[in-house]
Amino acid sequence: MLRRRRPIRALAAAATAFALFSGVLVASGQTAAADPLDAQLIATHQGQQQFPRVFIDWDVPITMSDGTVLKGNVYRPADATGQPVAAPMPTIVNLTPYTKLIGNIADSTMAVPGLAEPLMRILSSIDLSAFGMGGISDLMHALPGGAARTFAVDRNLVQSGYTQVVVDVRGTGFSQGTWQVFGDREQQDGAEVVDWAAAQPWSNGKIGMSGISYSAINQLQTAERRPAALRAIFPIVPGSDLIRDVAAPGGALGIGFIPEWLLAVNATKLLPDLMSILNGKFDWVWLADRVRDPFTFFNLVIEALATPSIEQIKPEMRTLLDEQSPVRTAFIGNPERIEVPTFIYGGWHDIFTYSSPRVYNAVNVPASQKKLVMGDTYHVSTGSGLGVPGAPPALDVLQRAWFDKWLKDIDNGIDGYEQVHLWQQGGGWTTAPSFPRPGMDYRRMYFDAASSGTAPGSAYDGSLVTTPGGPARVTVAPGLSTLCSRDAAQGTAGILSAFDACAKDARISEMNALTFTSAPVDRPTQVSGPIAVHLNTVLDATDGYWTVTVNDVAPDGRSTVWSTGQRTASLRAVNEAKSTRSPNGDYTDPYPPLTLETRQPIVPGQPTVIDIGLFATDGVLQPGHRLRIDVFAGNFPSSIPLRPLLNESELKPQHLQLDPNQPSWVNIPVAAGTGW
Repeated sequence: MLRRRRPIRALAAAATAFALFSGVLVASGQTAAADPLDAQLIATHQGQQQFPRVFIDWDVPITMSDGTVLKGNVYRPADATGQPVAAPMPTIVNLTPYTKLIGNIADSTMAVPGLAEPLMRILSSIDLSAFGMGGISDLMHALPGGAARTFAVDRNLVQSGYTQVVVDVRGTGFSQGTWQVFGDREQQDGAEVVDWAAAQPWSNGKIGMSGISYSAINQLQTAERRPAALRAIFPIVPGSDLIRDVAAPGGALGIGFIPEWLLAVNATKLLPDLMSILNGKFDWVWLADRVRDPFTFFNLVIEALATPSIEQIKPEMRTLLDEQSPVRTAFIGNPERIEVPTFIYGGWHDIFTYSSPRVYNAVNVPASQKKLVMGDTYHVSTGSGLGVPGAPPALDVLQRAWFDKWLKDIDNGIDGYEQVHLWQQGGGWTTAPSFPRPGMDYRRMYFDAASSGTAPGSAYDGSLVTTPGGPARVTVAPGLSTLCSRDAAQGTAGILSAFDACAKDARISEMNALTFTSAPVDRPTQVSGPIAVHLNTVLDATDGYWTVTVNDVAPDGRSTVWSTGQRTASLRAVNEAKSTRSPNGDYTDPYPPLTLETRQPIVPGQPTVIDIGLFATDGVLQPGHRLRIDVFAGNFPSSIPLRPLLNESELKPQHLQLDPNQPSWVNIPVAAGTGW
């Protein structure tokens, strides 16, 4: 395992802390000791801070160029009497749609004397895996992993000499306007808030941005606009291709997340500013804006589920199905335009897994100014597993170090941190100079009808082999066993990850899957990078839906999903200009347009090739383990085809035509000299 690069100097304090945090982690048969740099960063953030208290300016008005007034809370370092420090400080901006009121409630809870640290220790100690509910433990571990402080406000950060500004996105919280959901005007707001913060007397003009999920996405969008004062960003689980990430993965509605999320944001944006009512300063413009648009985008969800045919799709919905429409172009990021230091945290089972490593690779800065950490996490368990021996420090620790380096010019060694920290599935925490790891060879593994003897409970037990086998037709029908699956957990942002029998073992969901399983490997075999599956399909209707997973199968039969991909059959078109291929000529990421214009209805009974890209991943097959590809005819409750396409599918069984002259395969990146 590659180790992190050390800072040039040796720090006595770090060496002392190292003894406290020492330990080893076994990953891919190798060991790695805890890093003194990690201990140094932890001690800096968790130790005594420069300023004893925090002063808050509530609901500060910030007027945008179109006259819309956003509201922000400003958290400033304060002296022992509670008075704000006069000296200008670097400033951290967080833009949120979840109302800064919720962030303030969380912050106030964490600020209760004697509560935060005991609570974090208790949450860290929770382990329900013996009861088959390890997913609940993972969720509890997210808070001590740094999610609690990076969601909105980190008082340790403020007390160390930063001003933090938390602003309600237009149309949400107490801000005026109509919620745009990442629209162009909202993106412009991000740049204008940065400019506003830089011009305030409490700011020294050096601005960073922080936050999770939505607040990570608008960090990328703001950085792409390059406001002069923005010096660094720390996006946690960001998305950059929002249609393919979560809104319509594979061309189906992300039913497990999108409706629930829209309902939550639209509900919280209707909460009034009670203090303004009591003091007679109620914002009537705010009320008029909420009356004008109470449930943003929710009508489109209803249309997606209710419109019976393509011909009946309404104009507003058609704009979402048009790749050139303003709303679609606003959903597509351009991370190559980012030119400020960028530290990205993502999760292998997050709803934005597709984007996180792609953004890291695209950001246009030197290697020392960008870092990537990918954890074994879902969206709601962001940060889980960090801050323990053998793992990177917690998110708030890393964020503080990142801003200290790029906003305060402190030589703390974070720029020399290894480029990529990866939770290697099947192993543990590892480091690498890049993602994908160097030394990967793409190779085809073919689907074969011969039984592997390893999946007796699946709808069909086939093999994964190095040469095509004989002809056969295998059939899979839509089913409900995917309710108990890692896809269901991932598509619901981790809500359904509670039960290990579903989220950590695919054998229940495989009751509705065609499985193709390899021979066991005889040595540790690394897989790193994006994966693509090439299917030769036959449908009995004019549409259908395919979901594919890549799994690690243990000798005891446990089948663990590493990655997933899906595609509506009629939306199988590929944009070659945005796709990537491996040296063998096969796709690694067949990029789908997902538009009505490029839709190609299926001819029933006719073999049709469909290429499906799976999320990039990183894992190691241990000796005796096998690689498995699962193929499903659906992905409920994670996603569901748009109603017109679902109607066309008639939910009929779907077929793979295993033909040596037109084979089906997976194009898998495997470490050179290993595998089969």
